Amino acid sequence: MIIGLTGSIASGKSTVSGMLAERGYPIVDADLVAREVVEPGRPALEQIRRAFGEQVIMEDGTMDRRFVGELIFNDPAQRKKLNDIIHPAIRTEMLRQRDGHLAAGKKTVVMDIPLLFESRLQHLVDKILVVSVKEETQLHRLMARNSFTEQEARARIASQLPISEKEKGADAVIYNNGTLEETARQLDQILESWHTMA
Repeated sequence: MIIGLTGSIASGKSTVSGMLAERGYPIVDADLVAREVVEPGRPALEQIRRAFGEQVIMEDGTMDRRFVGELIFNDPAQRKKLNDIIHPAIRTEMLRQRDGHLAAGKKTVVMDIPLLFESRLQHLVDKILVVSVKEETQLHRLMARNSFTEQEARARIASQLPISEKEKGADAVIYNNGTLEETARQLDQILESWHTMA
């Protein structure tokens, strides 16, 4: 079984991903893969250099994430240009990792994909698990975690598909508003109901 784990920014998805890892489930982490595919020497980084110029590469040969982030944040055309390079590279690497875990005999693989719905990747998974949180909780967590102003935090939240929409597309939802124990209990109930094994 392939489980697609998703949520919204500051919903606690990484916490749930950690709980799944503790229970022995292999995790294919889209954010981690996104960093790997733009490491020096990888084809995607060379494509980014050609598309955006030398200024996106730092002296040590790595991508200047802050610069690229500012470049694409308010410019949909530039964002699309970057995504058209990075997304196929990420997808290819994620599928390679998933297939590796299955070949090694794993029964279930978790694909941790923050933008599962936004990137329309539902077809890659058998079940979708959404980590949800109340908007006020999400806002306060994000401000505390990233030292954002309320305005900055709201802008980041607004840039993603509303969590309520993600819930509609889920096979199961974890409501991460309470304690870690409550979150873990919900997770275990879902895994049991899906008859899944690590």
